[in-house]
Amino acid sequence: MTSKKKNKHRDELIGLQILEGLIFHPRRHRRQSHRPHHHLLPLFSAVCGCLLLLFAGLSFLSPPPPITTANHQQVMIGERSISRRQLWTSNQSNLFHGCSKPSDTFTSAEINTEPNRYLLIAASGGLNQQRTGIVDAVVAAYILKATLVVPKLDQESFWKDPSNFSEIFDVDWFMTFMSKDVKIIKELPQNATKVLSTRVPRKCNPKCYATRVLPIFNKKHAVELTKFDYRLSNLLEDDLQKLRCRVNYHGLRFNDPIRDMGRKLVERMRIKSKHFIALHLRYEPDMLAFSGCYYGGGDKETKELSAIRKRWKTLHTKDPERERRHGKCPLSPEEVGIMLRALGFGEDIHIYIASGEIYGGEEALAPLKSLFPNIHTKESISIREELAQFSPYSSRMAALDFIVCDESDVFVTNNNGNMAKILSGRRRYFGHKPTIRPNTKKLQKLFLNRDNTTWEEFSSNVRKFQTGFMGEPLTNEVNNTRKGEFHENPWSCICENSERRTSRSSISSSKEDVDISNDEVLSEYETDLSETEYPDDENGILQGRF
Repeated sequence: MTSKKKNKHRDELIGLQILEGLIFHPRRHRRQSHRPHHHLLPLFSAVCGCLLLLFAGLSFLSPPPPITTANHQQVMIGERSISRRQLWTSNQSNLFHGCSKPSDTFTSAEINTEPNRYLLIAASGGLNQQRTGIVDAVVAAYILKATLVVPKLDQESFWKDPSNFSEIFDVDWFMTFMSKDVKIIKELPQNATKVLSTRVPRKCNPKCYATRVLPIFNKKHAVELTKFDYRLSNLLEDDLQKLRCRVNYHGLRFNDPIRDMGRKLVERMRIKSKHFIALHLRYEPDMLAFSGCYYGGGDKETKELSAIRKRWKTLHTKDPERERRHGKCPLSPEEVGIMLRALGFGEDIHIYIASGEIYGGEEALAPLKSLFPNIHTKESISIREELAQFSPYSSRMAALDFIVCDESDVFVTNNNGNMAKILSGRRRYFGHKPTIRPNTKKLQKLFLNRDNTTWEEFSSNVRKFQTGFMGEPLTNEVNNTRKGEFHENPWSCICENSERRTSRSSISSSKEDVDISNDEVLSEYETDLSETEYPDDENGILQGRF
């Protein structure tokens, strides 16, 4: 809202207050007036009444000022008023749907698969990093015309989680659902016991696989691709991208115990509130250490995080101020809370926090809890016995958080890591459910200068900068070949509904359409932690919570 309009509303309010005093408290003013002029009172009242009607008309025609109290009932975005109800939905989400059906030219597994050709995959990292590897493994097997052996999960990384595939995912569903696309078996047959292990480079495209892996199959029946994460090109032909979507959004689901417990957690959040936010808060010590950012903890923080950074021998020293200026620092719990209040969420909102160990513990969470007292975790809404079968295993606990975040009305992240990316893409595919990713590059400038601005101006800028970062459909949503992680923005798998196609021209010229491209949105995250080729330490430890 411009300063001119603000002054206009202020003058109108002052005028209304004066008129209210004159009309509804006449005795006070009569006591202060001189008796000889009492015959002028009817005329004066008539004039005041006309002015009151004039001010009321002007106020009706002008947009209302934003409300920035604790009980946000209405906020302003540009010239449009956003109600509390609209905070829980994405504009124009009903005009699009997820679509991953193969084309008529896509070859089925029965025809495509070569006999005695087996592909093994060793996934890498935490739960969601491994998930991307599993999804890409299916596509790689199709490209290589090979039978896929159920991927082997990473049991040696930072979390030392010994879980195998079936202890996290529904292996039978996975094999059955994908059977028309890729043949999948649980174990390597006895006649193919000699396995050659190799590794393909990051972002390897089909030609790269044909050059590096296919020749090996001429000598060996079984090939294992190790450390398989982000080893498939982001840009593939549409049928291969749709295959990715069929795996990620339909074929790969958690096993029954995890799904059942996840549903219970969601139901308990629904009992507490009709709508709730799930916040993926990456604020663990290793995350902050790897980011190279500084959060105001003085020498104690510097020493502690520097000691953790020594795990990665090849990690370059970073300038904390530069990292923050370039938007590469995850938001702190306090900054997340301030962002949400600026967007219009009131203190009565219930928030489920998905996170590991928070650096600074309760002290770090205190500012967020002061803004949003209704904070919950899986531990706080369940009993110890319910979590006993999951709590010793980091990936299974992360899977529970994944389910709650996926089912939440609004998903919020303070980072752009693996879980944030996968959930952003999944929520886009399943109806563009509101997903708030902080535009950190621009928000950090606001946070640095927030003491020098009014709350009204600050919150208005937050809402402006978050346009395009709220999970809403974009003007170039369909068949968008923009750069960016496909797992985050599955452009080949987003289709228009019939009403969108018929009214596209009128909608594109409407004020409701967000005139922003995916290039602009995703460029804010061109260099983020999940894109980084994480260096190993001497024990083979890899960075990444989820």
